[in-house]
This record gives sequence, structure tokens and C-alpha cells, in this order.
Amino acid sequence: MRNHPSSSDIETHFSDDYLHFGDLVNSPEKSDREVRAIWELLSLREGSSVLELGCGYGRISNRLAEKGARVTGLDMSAILLKKAEADATERRVAVEYILGDMRSLPWRDRFDAAFLWYTTFGYFDEADNERVLHEAASSLRKGGRLLIDQLNRFAVLRDKSPTHDIVQHNDDLRIDITNYDALADRQNTERIVVRNGCVRRTRLSVRHYGFSEYVRMLRSAGFETVKAYGLEGGDFTPYGPRLLVVAYK
Repeated sequence: MRNHPSSSDIETHFSDDYLHFGDLVNSPEKSDREVRAIWELLSLREGSSVLELGCGYGRISNRLAEKGARVTGLDMSAILLKKAEADATERRVAVEYILGDMRSLPWRDRFDAAFLWYTTFGYFDEADNERVLHEAASSLRKGGRLLIDQLNRFAVLRDKSPTHDIVQHNDDLRIDITNYDALADRQNTERIVVRNGCVRRTRLSVRHYGFSEYVRMLRSAGFETVKAYGLEGGDFTPYGPRLLVVAYK
């Protein structure tokens, strides 16, 4: 397996199969809790302009719009964006959805806040991952905030590798076989989907960073202050499940 996935790997991984199992993995109640945490962590208020990078099918963006934020969502999966737009219409909210690559953003000094949620940072090689942070910084106004949510690598390392995670939707199965490469700090996942009598396999590799690495990268990208949190904005603990980072421009 390559050290990092190509754009085609990412698009194949985030396909209609991803949607099919979505609500089983992230329940509406979980999404509602996460939106409340994002609102607080980014100090949002009604009318705040917010950019979600890797917005997927809009489960977070559309809920933020319901709370009164002015939301733009960017993703490289046309399939997921179509679902996001349909959900926005159903919820009667206006969200600007853009098909694009987070490594090259069209906006400068536009947003009050931006975020990458649910381990959406780290898909690329080192240079491109840092490029994402520079692009995010450039899209923010002075005083803007950037939030990144990822698995806490200390907790991941505590688990024996590989791990196997199975999700069942009626007769369909999604099986994730995950290995953590401690030398590269990359979590490599092979996903096997058994659906409608067909078997499909995809691979995804995500780079996990420690807080000190985030501080270095984010300051290099133009942020002044960087803070760490744990799951849904609680205190960070070494073996808690998540590391949340908030950077201030």
C-alpha cells in the first residue's frame, strides 16, 4: 500500500456505499451533539460565516445552518454533495456546496471560522497536509478560528492492531480492517462492502498528528494561538478517543 491515498482512492472510499451506512455510524443524536460542540468551540453566533472542509453529505453543515450560521461546504465527492444538497432542501436551509479540493481553495479572508471534522485532516502526504492548513488560514479573516477533529493517536496505539469493525444494514455489511503504522503515524484501513450481492474493496490512509506537531504546522500557516480539547470539546486526556485542535488567526 502507498504511504498516502490518491484523490481517486478518496473519491472511491466516499461513495454511495459510504452514504448507505452513514446513519448507522453517525446517528442523528450524535450529529446534534457534535454540532453543539462545534458551535461552542468556534464561538459561533447567528450570521457567522463558516467553511466546512470535507463536508461529506452535510450532516454537520446543514445542522449549523439550522442554527443560523452562513455555511459553505467543500468536498471532492459529487455523490456526497448531491445528498448534502437534497438534505439542505428538506431542512429548508441555504448552504453553499462546492465540489473542490481542500488543497486549493478559491477564498481569501472570507470566513469567520473553518473546520475539518471526523478525521477529515491527514489524507495526503506531509506537504499537502500542511498545504491544507495554509489554504484554510488564507480563507479566514483576521481573528478567524480553525477547528480540527481527529482520533487521538495515543488511544489508537493502545489498541491491538489490526482492528475489525463491522456495520450491518439489513443484509448488507461494511467491514473495516484497520492497521496503525506507528513509524509513519498513519492509520491504514481496508474497507470491504458486501451489498446487493457484490463485494467492493477500498483503501484509505490517514496521517495522525500529535498536538506539538499541530502547533508547529498551524503557526507556520499563520495562526497565533493553538488549543487542545478532547471528545466534543471536553478536556483532552492522553487516552481519550479524540484530539480536537482550535487555532486562532
